[in-house]
Amino acid sequence: MARKKNKAIEASEVAPAKKPRKIVAGPIRDKERTKRRLIATVGKVLQKYTYSGLTITNIAKESGLNPKLIYLYFGNLDGLIEEYILEKDFWAGKLKTQIAEFAENPKPINAQDTGDLFQLQFDSFLKDKSMQRIIHWEMGVKNKLLRKIAEDREEVGKSALDLIANQFSDTDIDIQATLAIILGGIYYLTLHAKNNGSTVSGIDINEDEGRERIEKTIERLIFRDFEDAKKKKTTKGKK
Repeated sequence: MARKKNKAIEASEVAPAKKPRKIVAGPIRDKERTKRRLIATVGKVLQKYTYSGLTITNIAKESGLNPKLIYLYFGNLDGLIEEYILEKDFWAGKLKTQIAEFAENPKPINAQDTGDLFQLQFDSFLKDKSMQRIIHWEMGVKNKLLRKIAEDREEVGKSALDLIANQFSDTDIDIQATLAIILGGIYYLTLHAKNNGSTVSGIDINEDEGRERIEKTIERLIFRDFEDAKKKKTTKGKK
């Protein structure tokens, strides 16, 4: 009897310990999941009701979540909306990645880099209906939150513009003015084309042919300024 008992004890000592059970959900994961759901719902409400419908009641209804969670995780409605816009905004989001890459590999931002950046902005804005609504909202409504987001966007954009403008020192070429006109044109053309399907100067960017014409012109304007700056620097160096 004692021998059998000893064997049982030895077996229990050799047997591997059971692995702790994997926790599938928990407070942290549930919190992140809820936050993602609320942020995504802002886009749905924006599409369904436009910006005038961005209320706590509508967001709670569309998400199926308790409205108190908006206050718990974002402070208030503005905090939630700001989080959503920052995720969607090309200049506040995607551009930061680009600038980080430029910082890691410091080199002059040339015409091709600049052209690629604005072509990417054009393509991104053309496809993103929510961002179109946000820009339209910013232009038509005086709002502290939207002003803050616009200023943050400008601050990020300034970092990129400073890197580009360095190529134009000692010349009278105003590349920033050129890029401002290009960016304004991207917004105006896209909002017209996507909101009411109208053309601008006979060009319809809903069609491939019209969109390609704008893309080529963006490239031409940027490359023209870079070439003019190079010529002026060369001429100045010969004097």
